Amino acid sequence: MSPIPTVVSWSSGKDSALSLLRLREDPRYQVVGLYTTHVDEGVPFQHTPLPVVQAQADQLGLPLVTIPLPDVFPPNPVYQSCVVEGLASSGLLIEAVAFGDMFHNGIADYRRSYIEPAGWTSVFPLLGISTWALAHEIILRGIQTRIATVDTSQLDGRFCGRYYSAELLAELPTHVDPCGENGEFHTLVTDMPGFSSPLNLRLADVDSTGRFHFQRYQLL
Repeated sequence: MSPIPTVVSWSSGKDSALSLLRLREDPRYQVVGLYTTHVDEGVPFQHTPLPVVQAQADQLGLPLVTIPLPDVFPPNPVYQSCVVEGLASSGLLIEAVAFGDMFHNGIADYRRSYIEPAGWTSVFPLLGISTWALAHEIILRGIQTRIATVDTSQLDGRFCGRYYSAELLAELPTHVDPCGENGEFHTLVTDMPGFSSPLNLRLADVDSTGRFHFQRYQLL
């Protein structure tokens, strides 16, 4: 059978990157593109500017579908229609949509509730796998990642801007998921297998004015 044309939900972080690598190694799937949702020209939570997300896609040699949202937390029907309409009008041949979700917490059923009525299959390359195992896989595969955003109600802001590494994992408090799956932190991939070259970033200061601290940087 021919591989299934698949688009990957791309947040700019490590979970998306690992999902992409696993799919590219799986003969059942052919990754035809990435898509990202954004508010005011940036990815929510990661605070990743769209030009940086586009640079990641360019390094991977994949088209990027950008889907604007009216706000960070739109009502579910609004969010779902934005995603479905954005993918349907992308011009890409899509038969499956892949997500980097890890927990069996109802998120997979939620994704299926709007993806599958549109005629596509939902794919979850990381679902149900130990997040400790996935964290170590991310590092061993050479996915170079910085902590881009920290929720300081769950994790000390000093972790913001640091590289995601074995040393960092060893320092995380026991209540923090090693992949940040409870929203403790979000990441930015700066290099990974498949990039033609690493992202060239200039780090600035960490914005620590609110609950969510985030690393400021410029794409050079």
